[in-house]
Amino acid sequence: MHQDIIPLYAADIQDQLKKQFAYLSGGRGGDGCPVITFPDYPAFSEIPEKEFQNVLTYLTSIPSLRDAGIGFILVIDRRQDKWTSVKASILRIAASFPGNLQLVLVLRPTGFFHRALSDIAFRFNKDELKMKVPIIMLGSVSELQGYIDKTQLTEDLGGTLDYCHNRWLSRRTAIEGFAQKVKQTAQILQSFGTELAETELPNDVQSTSSLLATHTEKKDKMKEDIRVAVEQGNDILGSITKPVTENPDYKLNQDQLDNQTTVERLLAQLHETETAFDEFWMKHQQKLEQCLRLRNFEQNFREVKAALDIVSERLSAFTDVGNSRSHVEHILKDLANFKEKSDETVTKAKMLASERDAFIQSNHYAVDSIIPKCSELHHLCDAFTTETERRRKLLNKSLELHDLLEKSMKWCDEGIYLLASQPVDKCQSQDGAESALQEIEKFLDTGAGNKIKELNKIYEEYAHILNEDLKEHVQKVFQKQESMEEMFQKRQVSLKKLAAKQTRPVQPVAPRPEAFVKSPCTSPGLQRENVSNSESSALRRVNYRKGKSEITELHQSRGGSTMDDEENLAVLRQHVMNELIETERAYVEELLCVLEGYAAEMDNPLMAHLISPELQNKKDILFGNMEEIYHFHNRIFLRELETYVEYPELVGRCFLDQMEDFQIYEKYCQNKPRSESLWRQFSDSVFFQECQRKLDHKLSLDSYLLKPVQRITKYQLLLKEMLKYSKNCEGAEDLQEALTSILGILKAVNDSMHQIAITGYDGNLNELGKLLMQGSFNVWTDHKKGHTKVKDLARFKPMQRHLFLHEKAVLFCKKREENGEGYEKAPSYSYKHSLNMAAVGITENVKGDAKKFEIWYNAREEVYIVQAPTPEVKATWVNEIRKVLTSQLQACREASQHRTLEQTQSLPLPLPASSCASPSRNHIRNTKKMEEKKADLTSLEGCGTTVAPKYPEKGKGWAKPSHSLDASEENDGWSSAEEALNSSDAEEEGGGGAGEMKLTPGKYTVVTDYDKGVSEEFTVKSGDLVQLIREGEDGLWFVKNLSSGKEGWIPASNLLMLIGNSNSAQSLSSSESGTASSNFSTSSSCSDSCNVSSTSFSDIKG
Repeated sequence: MHQDIIPLYAADIQDQLKKQFAYLSGGRGGDGCPVITFPDYPAFSEIPEKEFQNVLTYLTSIPSLRDAGIGFILVIDRRQDKWTSVKASILRIAASFPGNLQLVLVLRPTGFFHRALSDIAFRFNKDELKMKVPIIMLGSVSELQGYIDKTQLTEDLGGTLDYCHNRWLSRRTAIEGFAQKVKQTAQILQSFGTELAETELPNDVQSTSSLLATHTEKKDKMKEDIRVAVEQGNDILGSITKPVTENPDYKLNQDQLDNQTTVERLLAQLHETETAFDEFWMKHQQKLEQCLRLRNFEQNFREVKAALDIVSERLSAFTDVGNSRSHVEHILKDLANFKEKSDETVTKAKMLASERDAFIQSNHYAVDSIIPKCSELHHLCDAFTTETERRRKLLNKSLELHDLLEKSMKWCDEGIYLLASQPVDKCQSQDGAESALQEIEKFLDTGAGNKIKELNKIYEEYAHILNEDLKEHVQKVFQKQESMEEMFQKRQVSLKKLAAKQTRPVQPVAPRPEAFVKSPCTSPGLQRENVSNSESSALRRVNYRKGKSEITELHQSRGGSTMDDEENLAVLRQHVMNELIETERAYVEELLCVLEGYAAEMDNPLMAHLISPELQNKKDILFGNMEEIYHFHNRIFLRELETYVEYPELVGRCFLDQMEDFQIYEKYCQNKPRSESLWRQFSDSVFFQECQRKLDHKLSLDSYLLKPVQRITKYQLLLKEMLKYSKNCEGAEDLQEALTSILGILKAVNDSMHQIAITGYDGNLNELGKLLMQGSFNVWTDHKKGHTKVKDLARFKPMQRHLFLHEKAVLFCKKREENGEGYEKAPSYSYKHSLNMAAVGITENVKGDAKKFEIWYNAREEVYIVQAPTPEVKATWVNEIRKVLTSQLQACREASQHRTLEQTQSLPLPLPASSCASPSRNHIRNTKKMEEKKADLTSLEGCGTTVAPKYPEKGKGWAKPSHSLDASEENDGWSSAEEALNSSDAEEEGGGGAGEMKLTPGKYTVVTDYDKGVSEEFTVKSGDLVQLIREGEDGLWFVKNLSSGKEGWIPASNLLMLIGNSNSAQSLSSSESGTASSNFSTSSSCSDSCNVSSTSFSDIKG
């Protein structure tokens, strides 16, 4: 019974083959028939039919189709078996053998009985055993050798064929495994090739690179699998041919030869598959690499083109041709730096464009799209280079023009200096005049290469760079040159007259008054009657110098007066102005260098790896508001300064106009401690070292971070120098005001540095108003009421306190020194308490110490005796506090006057109980006298206090004993009784009810404007400081206005005593009870009626 043949592999039926009930030894019959041997196997009948069929099917599938087609020879060895078993075996084999049979050889049992029985049984059962092939019963192996050659039989059948079943089984398993490996590899390569062929090319670099890497990785893995398979095949082939290798006389049997052929065929097939795959991969890899190269080119093209667009846009910003030589040099330097930085981009673009030839030579599949892009890059690079060179030539031309202008200006300045330096006395003699003439002629000879010869030629030669400002500058220089030459001509005329022999003396002639100018300094805003409004400021300077020249000549002709030194001062002023502008430009350039070379680099991704994590996001701390400072100076202040280059004496106005913007330095200085601390932590950072290397700076960053602090302090030095040479000029007042303002800013910056160190204050310091003063003092306490601390009653030693005076409060802090370096060593201030300026008063003098004054609160409920380091510091503080209290008084007065005008009734309304202290009889009487005299001052409505200053009676004052312990270790020599007397200024003269002011020498403040003096030219304004000279009649005093220096008469009622010469103390007080004498007060109760913190004179208690 035959079944469908199913391909089997040795590995699948390895256990069945190992039983060895049948095997293919490799022997062949005479006609090449394969021999299958059935050895003696006792359990042959017990073999399952499925296993029996699998083994026979497998064995018959091994020989080649040609050999298998001839038929198989079966050798059944039953020499040790019984006839019954022989019969059963033959019948089973005949029924299950799947191949063609050529011959069946049976070695019958060797026992006598079984041998005889087999002969008989075979004869009787021959028909039953009838098969398609003959069955031959053999009695011995010698008979078997008659049918099969001895060399084709195994040793157990008496032959010489070398056969090992285990070796045969292992080899068959290896060959079949190798065949499967080759087949699987071919299938995988084919599948991978299909995948590669169907893959779409990506559109970006990353995807293309990733795809190439993935495919390469798969290819490498498959190549490794092929290598392993080839190695496996070679090992199998080597094991097959090993006997021949060891013994050349050894001959392989047919099965071994077939195995060798099979393995060699598989190896050849594997090699062909690998070769085909390699060829396909080379094409695929080339395509992917070309795609990746294209994507890289496209990405680089986009980046380079964007970079070229940026540098081209930046180049287009270089439109300024400069307004001075240094400015042009600065622009040229910027252009050179810009070109140097841009060269990297241009070089990169050119290199990218040069890849076109490489693409063409490599036969790139997208060469048609690459060539136009390369051409575009070449065009952009050429255009950028051409435009850069064009702008450089323009700037060089501008530099050439400015060189000419500066030479001309320098020549003019030297000429002016020469004229100013020629001594008049020597020029009066004939020899002296001739010598002066020779000097002038020699100097004029130097003008050939220094002066502007023809203005029109300058316009023509430099037409392409002349803008309106530059053209105006050229005109001014040319006018200055003409003016100077005209002065030289007049000087030559005068000197020639002096050099000529005189036959008679020259009659002195007084110059006409019109020839003189009121102010020796001219300016753009100065107008004269003989010059029309349409003339330019430069022309006015020419006319002025013409007048000066004429005056000088007249003086020389008279042989009397000396030459005016104004030209010398003008040269000195110009030198200061040049220094101011040059240092300002250098300062702006340094700021820009820091911002671009350090601050911007902190945001540069290419430098991020050099910045430590702790330094990241700290740019605002390190640089503060330096960028804001740079923009102010570069866009505003420097340009404004340059407009005053011809009029240095007026530069004070430039500072005043921009004074508010200088407040930005306060913010920078306040941040400086944090910046300094951060720099010390990271000063050794590789990032800062790299930035310094790129900038080629010799100094590190901290030196440049100090530049703004140094610059703001430099201005006051330059202004002082300019003011020194401009005292009689038109702009002197502006220069003085600018100097004062700059010093005020420096003081505010310094004060703010201390203010930010205050700790422990719960409120907002900004709500206290502007910080006016700050400083360290010794402080004693003398509290009259409400003692809450026992230690305040017995404090003999002074407290060390740092006071901060604000517009609305004075703060008491304790200074604490900190450990550290630099700014970290700066002190801090622990907040202790504060006093509201609305309830503060002061006593200027404390007996026994010229450095002490009192600050008291709520009508001396709390008294603080303050000792300044020097009398000068004390005077400054007292004056500043007076200003605060005076301003509060003025605010309350203005509010009161405003309400008075709005009232329809002439008489004042009764005061509410909640307002200020009730008015005394002295106050009512004083008020009536004031009304009768129709004084210009009005009383404060609702405050119950008069405005005119009054003085206390002797013996009046604070009678309460003092606890202000001046009996410290350093006794000032005054007792508590003396303090009680002096603290209320009881020694001041004046009746309690006197309505008129007593004459007290000293300084006074004007409280109301007055312009009706005896002299029409004498006027005073509220707030002016005057010095009392003498007393006149009808309440008029003769005073000197310390602001204007003028003297005149003014009503005494218009004055408020500020500093007297009396030994008694003048005090500013809080008028809660009205028991003070000649005091300023800031009354909190006045706010009910004035809605502001008012400042008033307290009444004298009757």
